[in-house]
Amino acid sequence: MKKRLSAAGAALLALLVAVLAFGQPARAATGFSVADGKLYDANGSEFVMRGVNHAHTWYQQQTSSFANIKALGANTVRVVLASGQRWAKNDTADVANVISLCKANRLICVLEVHDTTGYGEQSGAATLDQAVDYWLSISGALAGQEKYVIVNIGNEPYGNQGYGTWATDTADAVKRLRAGGLTHTIMVDAPNWGQDWSFTMRDNAASVFAADPQKNTVFSIHMYGVFDTAAEISDYLGRFRAAKLPIVVGEFGFDHSDGNPDEDAILSYAQANGIGYLGWSWSGNGGGVEYLDMVTSFNPAALTTWGQRIFNGANGIKATAREATVFGSTPPPTTPPPSTPPPTTPPPTTPPPSTPPPGGCTATYSVVSQWQGGFQGEVKVTAGSAAITGWTTKWTFTGGQTVSQSWNTALSSSGSTVTARNVDWNGRLGAGTSTSFGFIASWNGTNATPAVTCTAS
Repeated sequence: MKKRLSAAGAALLALLVAVLAFGQPARAATGFSVADGKLYDANGSEFVMRGVNHAHTWYQQQTSSFANIKALGANTVRVVLASGQRWAKNDTADVANVISLCKANRLICVLEVHDTTGYGEQSGAATLDQAVDYWLSISGALAGQEKYVIVNIGNEPYGNQGYGTWATDTADAVKRLRAGGLTHTIMVDAPNWGQDWSFTMRDNAASVFAADPQKNTVFSIHMYGVFDTAAEISDYLGRFRAAKLPIVVGEFGFDHSDGNPDEDAILSYAQANGIGYLGWSWSGNGGGVEYLDMVTSFNPAALTTWGQRIFNGANGIKATAREATVFGSTPPPTTPPPSTPPPTTPPPTTPPPSTPPPGGCTATYSVVSQWQGGFQGEVKVTAGSAAITGWTTKWTFTGGQTVSQSWNTALSSSGSTVTARNVDWNGRLGAGTSTSFGFIASWNGTNATPAVTCTAS
């Protein structure tokens, strides 16, 4: 004899149907969500970011870039915005227009505040709290856009100083956004200029995730010179996978002034393990990193070497991007099992004890610019045929030069002799790879170039 299902029974049946349909628990259809370390769109389909960064706040007239980025295969664009502390604020109307451009071009929009970059080390940088103030002030542009927009609270929110409060400050920022009514997936950047060489984000990610009342937070690591070997890349990303915490590579390049990132390893590991990536950047770079432009002068027909690699190369955007199903596209097939298993041991609080054997190193000295009575110098350190874990350079001035300021090094002077050692984040160099540091100095008489020695450890 047939019986009518009770209301509770009907609800249970509906849940089972959803589980069988998607292979996962049913999710609210209001926007992106996170479960078991993966990101899902509002239809419950897994979404893996494949895209680029676009410096909108400095090039607001380049609105065609959204269509051009999409035409080359991307499914996501990370958009640079300003909150008003360092650059002119992008107001509600402008942000609403950016979102409309993303949607018109079927791109998921990751919005980030850039003013926080290097706080504690960069003069004038904004705090995470100030970034939250900004997001709440433009909430009118964000409301109802949860299916299409991910809020990246602040870019690289700490430099290499004062980052010890990253976990508390980030958790507080997430909670303030939730209390202010934002229900979007939130993305948070690592400290140490985004590269987390101190493992601050890695070792505190679980507590930050737990602080989100919606458990809808994604972590973003920026991979430049710190990530110059496949082992470092797979170890860092693998620990998030093992902890079932969502991680994306929010920025990376094929080269950088702080070392040579292994872009091939980043792309291959991300593709094999369903991890999103967003390359830096579309066009308009300056300050000595113009080589990170993917296209020349915002012209999509003028791909650079980096642009060719990330869009058209192995594991690149064109071959691997899948459009978000919220735009009506067919859901991608279920992600295959990862080709490399995650580590089974819990993340250590200190770097692995094993280190490569020491090798030699060389150093070259150059004058970047010079003016009457002063100059800017740079020293490039290159590892020899084996990896090194640290370096010390020395030289002796012969023209009365005196160093007054330095960066990316621990520098000391004794009379005319200068000793410059690596700092925590740039001592480890793979065989044949390089890093550099700079300084400001005065000179009197002649600014002769000294001979520089390098000793590796």
